[in-house]
Amino acid sequence: MDETLGRLGTAMARPCILVIEDDVPIRRGIVDALRGAGYDPLEADNGEDGLEMAVRMECDLVLLDLVLPRRRGLDVLTQLRRDRPTLPVIILTAQAGEDDRVRGLRLGADDYVVKPFSIRELLARVDAVRRRSPGRPSDVAEFAVRGGVVALDRCEVQFDDGSRMALSEKEIELLRYLACSRGRAISRDEILTHVWHLNPNSVRTRTIDMHIARLREKLRDDPTRPSIILTVRGKGYLFAGGEDER
Repeated sequence: MDETLGRLGTAMARPCILVIEDDVPIRRGIVDALRGAGYDPLEADNGEDGLEMAVRMECDLVLLDLVLPRRRGLDVLTQLRRDRPTLPVIILTAQAGEDDRVRGLRLGADDYVVKPFSIRELLARVDAVRRRSPGRPSDVAEFAVRGGVVALDRCEVQFDDGSRMALSEKEIELLRYLACSRGRAISRDEILTHVWHLNPNSVRTRTIDMHIARLREKLRDDPTRPSIILTVRGKGYLFAGGEDER
């Protein structure tokens, strides 16, 4: 653990995958396969150490077992979605029940693989999740918008004229996700999945559009000609207003 944490903050040329799995043969097999496929794997054998590594280290994706000592996999996932909302997570589970899979997806997992699985399938899932999560950067605490600064940690917009506008928790989550994907058109389905943790195939809702409208109002973004949160016809929304991440 100490040796692994010594790598904190170092640049990694190859994509880094964190494997949180307590079964030694399974974990070693996954790590060896990832290394052979061109990844730079890290490993943890319990939920507590795995969560610490996932939060503090520059990993690109987490493979997370559900049944872990010291901290359950779903608890780790819940905390990760608070601390690193853009980090892709694939659940590894021997629990084949639909309820377990659905709960994991609703908590923010990007995909799941049911044990026993083939290494070929696992690598394909890793590749697929990384492809559909392009350019997911590290989280941000503050970023500039036209006329002010959004302070996510203080849940407010601070305008250049000295005034402030409070933001709700869900508005903060939505803004964070949009800002962390700056320059990329994000579909409503993706937002429903990763911000509301809902299955877009099973719900019909206008809540995203309503939240976008409220955010534009609070950010003083002209809804007739927005320059911060843009609507991309047929695709979704694109964040274009941040100029100076801090």
